[in-house]
Amino acid sequence: MAKIIISGGGTGGHVFPAIAIANAIMAMNRNDDILFIGAKGKLEMEKVPAAGYRIEGLAIAGFQRRFTMKNLSFPFKLIGSMIRARRIVSDFGPDVVIGVGGYASGPVLRTATTMRIPALIQEQNSYPGVTNRMLAAKVQKICVAFSGMEKYFPKEKLVLTGNPIRQDLSGLELKRNEALDYFGLDGSKITVLVIGGSLGAGTINKSVFNCMRSGKPGENIQWLWQCGKYYFENLSGELRAAGLVPGEKGLYLHAFIDRMDLAYSAADVVISRAGAIAISELCAIGRPVILIPSPNVAEDHQTKNAMALADRKAAILIRDNEAEVKLGPVLEGLIANKSLQEELKLKILGMAVPDAADRIAKEAIGLIKSGKDQRI
Repeated sequence: MAKIIISGGGTGGHVFPAIAIANAIMAMNRNDDILFIGAKGKLEMEKVPAAGYRIEGLAIAGFQRRFTMKNLSFPFKLIGSMIRARRIVSDFGPDVVIGVGGYASGPVLRTATTMRIPALIQEQNSYPGVTNRMLAAKVQKICVAFSGMEKYFPKEKLVLTGNPIRQDLSGLELKRNEALDYFGLDGSKITVLVIGGSLGAGTINKSVFNCMRSGKPGENIQWLWQCGKYYFENLSGELRAAGLVPGEKGLYLHAFIDRMDLAYSAADVVISRAGAIAISELCAIGRPVILIPSPNVAEDHQTKNAMALADRKAAILIRDNEAEVKLGPVLEGLIANKSLQEELKLKILGMAVPDAADRIAKEAIGLIKSGKDQRI
């Protein structure tokens, strides 16, 4: 039995892939002891125990790039987290440590590499974050989701694994009738799925609203729209004031969609932000996609992620500051162009890696074996 630490989190984009990796390890007929280390008060402290795994928390938070009083406490939290991380790692005695990104990943992986414990990091984005760039020289393996990452990492350590995605995204074509019934959709119409993340995206909401008011891209369209909990009430009122009643005339507005597998199954076209995990899911489902990356993320990760697809003609990229004007015409052109739809489907499916969690799990298990061989 091996002991494995998985560290990171902060957002669903880190937490759920981390759980997927743990599940993949345990599915390989193993009886390993897996411990998660996350950031106190963050999503992982709830979701990891719900998935059946133990977790320890560090009092760590991110450093804000703009001036804020919270940055004054950052050095103290970092030092405290480094001390606690060393205590947890020493007490648990892992055979390998896996970092998935997020606040806790840095202190834990720095501790592990200092203690010469085999370590692996997973970089989700096409442009790596500061923490992973700093850790790259010390870890044994770097699992990435995009090609061309030798620009940022040592080439000999790179393994192209893809990003782990939710397991319920297989067999979507078989779920289509269930999806139409679940959302109350009309099977004869083209379904445009709009997703701006769990909190929603103001630019995407405004842009789709503009499309609906203009009557473009046409009457044969229905909108399955996750607008976000923050925007739902105000947006519902604005739509009604414009004569666009949710639940009528092909408008299906949701604060949050809990059955994303069915939403993807029903979709003919997807409008989305460009987070790393969202892109990995979109590759797996193989739908024509319009990406509107958020400009409000560290190091403009989303734009770089979207460009990785757009440069390969696997998706259409619209800049956030152009979306309110461009989305309607671009969507109308896409829906009218069947050959473009098929090209986008083919290209984006070609970038899918459905077994990413298994690939990462195998790399981690390989490090356990090599670590033990070195100690013999």
